[in-house]
This record gives sequence, C-alpha cells and structure tokens, in this order.
Amino acid sequence: MAMVYEDILYSVSDGVAVITLNRPDRLNAWRGEMARDVKAAMRAASDDDAVRVIVLTGAGRGFCAGADMNMLQAIQSDGASARGAAGPADFDANARADFRMQNSWFPAVPKPIIGAINGACAGLGMVYALYTDIRFASDAAMFTTAFSKRGLIAEHGISWLLPRLIGFAAAADLLFSSRKVDAAEALTLGLVTRVFPAAEFEAGVMAYAKMLANDVSPRSLREMKRELWNAQFESLGEAIAAADADMAGSFASEDFKEGVAHFLEKRPARFTGR
Repeated sequence: MAMVYEDILYSVSDGVAVITLNRPDRLNAWRGEMARDVKAAMRAASDDDAVRVIVLTGAGRGFCAGADMNMLQAIQSDGASARGAAGPADFDANARADFRMQNSWFPAVPKPIIGAINGACAGLGMVYALYTDIRFASDAAMFTTAFSKRGLIAEHGISWLLPRLIGFAAAADLLFSSRKVDAAEALTLGLVTRVFPAAEFEAGVMAYAKMLANDVSPRSLREMKRELWNAQFESLGEAIAAADADMAGSFASEDFKEGVAHFLEKRPARFTGR
C-alpha cells in the first residue's frame, strides 16, 4: 500500500526519487507533519532498490521559508519545544551518533541527497538544505539564516555546517546579520555548487541526478557519502586508515567487476549496487 503524505509529494523515475515540500501557499514552511513526511519518504527511497539518488526540492516559489510561524507562536506562548521528527537510526544503525540526532540525520541516509533550491530558503529550511550532499540553485533562489532577526540562535548544527562550507568569517556574517543572499552570491560563497536559470532549473537538476543514478556505481555513491561525512570528524591518517579498511570490500564487489568490464568492453555500465 502506497504511503499517503500530507505535506510532501513523492515520485520515482529513472533511478531518482524526488521529494517535494508541498505547502506552496506557505512557501513550504516547516512543521511537524512535514518533518514526519520527509523522514518517511527518505526511508522509502532508502529501502527502494530502484532509487539510487534523492532530490529534495520545494513546490511553487519557495524551497522552505523556515519554521511555520504558527509553530513558533505556539512555542512562544506555551514554551513547547521546537522538536521535529526523531532522527532515524534505522537508516544506518552504525552511523555516527552525530548523524542520528533530531535534525542531523540526512548524512545517515545511504544515498546521495541533492538539494534543489528553487526559491526562498530561510532559517530551518536553510539548515536542511545544508545537510544535503550537493546543492543546486535556481537563479530565483534567495537564502537567509533568519535566526538573529527572530531572537534565536544558530540552530540545529548550522554553526558546524556553515563554516565548513564557506569559512568562519563568512558564516559569522550570514548568521549575525541574517541578510539575504541571492543565488549568484551563494555560488561565489560556496553555499551551492551550480546555478541554473529558473526556466532550466528542473531539467538541469534532473539531468545531473539521472547521470548519477545511471552512470556510476550505487555502491561507490553509498560508500563515498559515508566516507565524506565521517571524514569531517577524522584526521587525515584516520581517513586513510578507514579507506584502506574499506578497499578490500570494494575489490570484492560486483560493482568493481562491472566497472572494469564495461570500460574494457566499451559499453554502458550495468551496476547492481552490490
């Protein structure tokens, strides 16, 4: 029986699962129902062998305008916690504890997540965007941390994420000022990897996602993602030792055999992910 979602749309095509935040009348403002749906869809994509890459995007003019104001008002009035859905340890029971917390679980999803930033990306929406593995933006996108203008702090690990992407001083600037950053500046800063004209955005993102889904080893993607995120906590020597320990498994894998075979036989690859 297909999962029924309240706050998102979910589709799979050509090896790519697309999760679309779907509250366009609220610029896809984040609330508990959305947290629940995104977690469930990520789980569905993780468990589906037909899915090799995940795209997270927004419906309408926004990616995610941050926490829903009704939720923030409720927190203000009754002191309720701003908790979202609990982190899904079952994506990878062996993931670091850092990647099994309330809002930091995207790195534990064993498939690449592309953040397709189509419009406004603010506050909590920006936090989730930064937890994706690769970010592409429409030239209509706009970014802001927003927290300082709400009397809040650098939430949910953004104080760790942002300096690693754009450097300490630039991160301090965006956090302290909550100023708006357009797509061109986001590209210059390193917040995003590529900017597409709005009219070409969906096609550009999907072309890249389908390339990953069809041309490279799913096993390599899974292992490389784990290595990249874990390496943020490791010394060079530790990262080398971890890679050396993983190398034997790569040599014994079906995908390694196919990687050599399709190259020598000059044909498209038929990777299995095993």
